[in-house]
Amino acid sequence: MPDALGSGLALLMALMPESAVSNSSGPACRLPERIPVPRVGRPPRPDEVRRMAIGGYTLALSWTPQFCASTSARSMQCDKRNGRFGFILHGLWPDGKGRSWPQYCKPASAISRAVVAENFCSTPSPQLMQHEWAKHGTCMAKDANAYFDRARSLYQGLTLPDMRYLAGEPRLTAGQLSAAIARKNAGMTVDMIRVRSNRYGMLTDVWVCLDTAFKPSRCPSGKGGLSRNARIKVRLKY
Repeated sequence: MPDALGSGLALLMALMPESAVSNSSGPACRLPERIPVPRVGRPPRPDEVRRMAIGGYTLALSWTPQFCASTSARSMQCDKRNGRFGFILHGLWPDGKGRSWPQYCKPASAISRAVVAENFCSTPSPQLMQHEWAKHGTCMAKDANAYFDRARSLYQGLTLPDMRYLAGEPRLTAGQLSAAIARKNAGMTVDMIRVRSNRYGMLTDVWVCLDTAFKPSRCPSGKGGLSRNARIKVRLKY
């Protein structure tokens, strides 16, 4: 990495507010010494491109311990030298006014190392950032900086519950997890949150539904996710 870039990234981390890593579960996020430029994915097929009016948004969070337990690929998110993550920002998705949603609205070039560095502690995967910008961000922001600034701000504005405590609950349900999140965030209610798991009932994701002003809103019918009474388990180790 060139010295100038390295110095710039070190300064960025020094100036980064504590809230930038408040959603990790363990030691604070550490920016890797080498920041890769993500690969630009294949161009979308014509049938994958969907341009339509936006009816709301989804703030999608991914639970790191389960992701790292279920993937065999090497991942910066799972490398403990970068910190121990809990919920990370998977992405900010525009929703349509019905059951469909906009995606791949315009060509997306590779995001810069500076963008990756600024957002790494929220989304510790350069390639995931690139995918989210290409598929979702191009439909709602003028450029990658604007998209990630908005998504990061929403993510950092969330207060999340003590997942170690919830993991110890022997009969934890999706509704109880949703309620625990809602209690931590003013104006949020259980019906604004969707919890997802894998086929074994292990927590994988949490979705927060937002209106067109990016405020928490009741999730539309058909949004997906578990029923409130569904049992879930929370993995802590990875």
